[in-house]
Amino acid sequence: MMDVWYFIKSAILGIVEGVTEFLPISSTAHLLIVGKWLSFDLDSFQLYAIVIQLGAILAVIVLYRQRITELIVGFFTGRPSDRKLALNLILAFLPAACIGLLLNRYISQLLEGNFFVYASTLFLGGLVMLWVERHPVMSKAAQKDNEVAGKDLDKITWKQALVVGFAQCLAMIPGTSRSGSTIVAGMMAGIPRKVATEFSFFLAIPTMIGASTLSLIKQGAQLEVADHLYAVIIGFVLAFVSALFVIRVLMRFLSQHSYRPFAWYRIALGLFVAVWAYWIL
Repeated sequence: MMDVWYFIKSAILGIVEGVTEFLPISSTAHLLIVGKWLSFDLDSFQLYAIVIQLGAILAVIVLYRQRITELIVGFFTGRPSDRKLALNLILAFLPAACIGLLLNRYISQLLEGNFFVYASTLFLGGLVMLWVERHPVMSKAAQKDNEVAGKDLDKITWKQALVVGFAQCLAMIPGTSRSGSTIVAGMMAGIPRKVATEFSFFLAIPTMIGASTLSLIKQGAQLEVADHLYAVIIGFVLAFVSALFVIRVLMRFLSQHSYRPFAWYRIALGLFVAVWAYWIL
């Protein structure tokens, strides 16, 4: 039997995952940092993090279920706009799928758990976000902030999708942020900010399901640990609920604001983690 404190820790991590997964601030870094503070068991943490990510991705599927259904039906019936978007998503997914299968294991072994790596990527990622947001000539994202993003998803070109796809590979480096790398790359490629954000949401579905499934297969033996079942369920549900809330709020936020607050947050967190890792770890 697990104590109440273990359930509380599971709930906290579930909320952290849901809140940070679709913000460009690295959910993995936040989970690891908070997990370290909570003294969450490492073996339990690895399995737990994989499963609760599926809770967060379920939030995207639920929120965009109508658009996803239209996309699937349109792809098989030959509707041009839906087929174009579906092919772009497949194209953007392939780089991470191929490179991830080849290199993710080695990158994880070299860099995973190194808090100085997290500090560096958080800090540098924040600087890149500021640079992109402050150079509208470099990025056309600021030109269409008040438009409804969903109407422009089918205007993304295959070249832009490929840029986003290769940028997603950077997420294999701990602390980079899958959302951050894909959104920033999309903006740099000329995709409007809100459109780049929604494209990142859609791209997360095959990417995260694939990555989580692969990780679960590799760690299948741990699934037999029944004592963790209820804690995992709690985290999954809370990740789902909090992600639903964050996605809705984020899209409204982007109608009036840029990603600058998140950039400054990354910079501050990166500095904090560096100091924390140096003095405490």
